[in-house]
Amino acid sequence: MGFSQARWFFEDGLLEPTPFEIGRIGEGGVRVAEPEEELIEAVGSLEEVIPKELIRKELKLPGLSEPEVARHFNRLAQMNYGVDSGSYWLGSCTMKYTPKLVMRVADHPSIRNLHPYAPEELAQGLLRMLHELQEMLSVITGLPNYTLQPAAGAQGELVGALMIRKRLGDLGERRDEMVIPETAHGSNFASAAMAGFKVIRVPPSSDGTIDMNALKEAISERTAGMMITNPNTLGIFEDRVLEIAEILHANGSYLYYDGANLNAIMGWVRLSDMGVDVAHLNIHKTFSAPHGGGGPGAGAVGTTDELRDYLPVPVIVKEGNKYRLSYDVPRSIGKVRTFYGNVGVLVKAWAYLKMLGSDGVRESAAIAVMNANYVRKKLMECGFDVPYGRGRPCKHEFVISLAKLRKETGVRALDFAKALIDRGLHPPTMYFPQVVQECLMIEPTESDSLRELDKYVETMREIMKTAYERPEEILNSPKNAAVTRVDDSLANKVLWLSWKVYEKQKSQEELYR
Repeated sequence: MGFSQARWFFEDGLLEPTPFEIGRIGEGGVRVAEPEEELIEAVGSLEEVIPKELIRKELKLPGLSEPEVARHFNRLAQMNYGVDSGSYWLGSCTMKYTPKLVMRVADHPSIRNLHPYAPEELAQGLLRMLHELQEMLSVITGLPNYTLQPAAGAQGELVGALMIRKRLGDLGERRDEMVIPETAHGSNFASAAMAGFKVIRVPPSSDGTIDMNALKEAISERTAGMMITNPNTLGIFEDRVLEIAEILHANGSYLYYDGANLNAIMGWVRLSDMGVDVAHLNIHKTFSAPHGGGGPGAGAVGTTDELRDYLPVPVIVKEGNKYRLSYDVPRSIGKVRTFYGNVGVLVKAWAYLKMLGSDGVRESAAIAVMNANYVRKKLMECGFDVPYGRGRPCKHEFVISLAKLRKETGVRALDFAKALIDRGLHPPTMYFPQVVQECLMIEPTESDSLRELDKYVETMREIMKTAYERPEEILNSPKNAAVTRVDDSLANKVLWLSWKVYEKQKSQEELYR
């Protein structure tokens, strides 16, 4: 099967223009009816209910007809790539397929139309769903207390770190260091720093697990805790996690679990049995609805009873047959998200878990692990280098190094990834973890069939062969995508996050020209 992505552009080569460039002010759009006289008599005119200085005179929104709007977004969709387009093996992101029934449940009018300020008595159905989700997460992890508020995994990490800091403060402890393995999820380092901790990095041993000697040297009376990802980002299970927990707890420190890779062990291992004190779960990864591209997400945080009183408020409680939001959390770190988080994502997770049931949760994790091991074995037979854990099974993902390929052909992991795009496959995560040179982190998930697994392996084998025979073809990829080579650093240097910012920047450049 070939691949050629749609590419909509103007004569000057500009890709699908924005509505501001397509439309014209004052044209098209929807005419809003004037308010009725009875309404004005009841509440007053616009000038009477809104302070004069706050009333805007014009918005300068572009006018487009309904067909123009529909075609604009349809063209954007054609130039996009998602889980429904093809394989999406983005390591540590668990880009699994989202069943359409899950989407239908989340889009039900009784949920979609529920106002965030609806009183509790009118939101009993939704509160029950969220409470049941908390209970299911507790069964899976063994952690009895949950908040669903955090809007992403990284925010869940920050919440957990803040809870640890406040707990230690209440104990009169002055601990300001957080130990993080170099094979932990990438955002851990920033989250710990944002929570006020100094990050102490621990390298992996030769087999890819935490270097225990380095860990023991890193722990001191200043250690507040450790943030562990298990399986780690090399796809290897930290089999000495119980010993790690004992060392931390004996030191008066806490063990934080990053749930980015929970998909490998859900239903098989309880976090509480690993000695975890507090954890976040990437609801949007592990339980369908992956958010690749920036959101929305949900980073539920679970704790032991010791840290229960530090959860963000409000928490959902059940009293008899009624559900309500409780602010009775004495040592809470406060509210971390408006309303109750990204409820749509949470509802999808509720529906997903109800569909799978206990056996389905375990089976999906087992298939994800089996798929990863199948692909890894096939790629090793093709000559790809697996630098860590070659002699043991991986979990749901694994890491290969293209350092040898780069040395012999000049083709980098980045170029290899671009070649995958040209063949209709989303590239794996690149250049992480940083302990592996020219790294690709591959996570097939449980979604793809054996046919899709073999197709991906064969494509990687073909790209490697081409790299050795005609490296310039790989170095000039992609050619079949809507967007070809881009300036990889421009987006970090020039922040055009809105049309307004872009116009302002553009006018300044013209002024200085």
